[in-house]
Amino acid sequence: MELWPDKDGFVPLPIAVLTVSDTRTEADDKSGSLLAERLETAGHRLADRAIVPDDIYRVRVVVSHWIADEAVKVVVSTGGTGITGRDTTPEAVQPLLDMQIEGFGELFRQVSFQEIGSSTIQSRALGGVANGTLVFVLPGSSGACRTAWDRILQPQLDARTKPCNFVSLMPRMRE
Repeated sequence: MELWPDKDGFVPLPIAVLTVSDTRTEADDKSGSLLAERLETAGHRLADRAIVPDDIYRVRVVVSHWIADEAVKVVVSTGGTGITGRDTTPEAVQPLLDMQIEGFGELFRQVSFQEIGSSTIQSRALGGVANGTLVFVLPGSSGACRTAWDRILQPQLDARTKPCNFVSLMPRMRE
């Protein structure tokens, strides 16, 4: 699937959103809804959305499906990044990545520190590339999703962000 800029140079991306939770439903999934709303407001397209329980193998099934789908260019998950026994989203996703973007988790914790202080140390947010698809693993709180989207993902998923952005690299991610 080739991506084309609009008249202003913006490239709308198909983005899938995954909520990892044992308790959330579509009716009360605040974080997934926030991400879906934010990405569409930014001009992107919600390619797919799912909610799965905190289970490594069920998370891998959904994420694997999306990274194999040419129609999905970005996957954003929310939930399961803490340090309890059920928080296994990073362990589910990391083996699927061809390359980890270490700076994503580092930057997320840096900007999050400004909002929640040392509590940010409990987040295991991560980013990476799998089969040419960008994959981001975010905490489950809507505040964390808002921070990640507004301060990091939205500008990096905009081809007009200078001096560099993820969109400009997408054609070369499968080299």
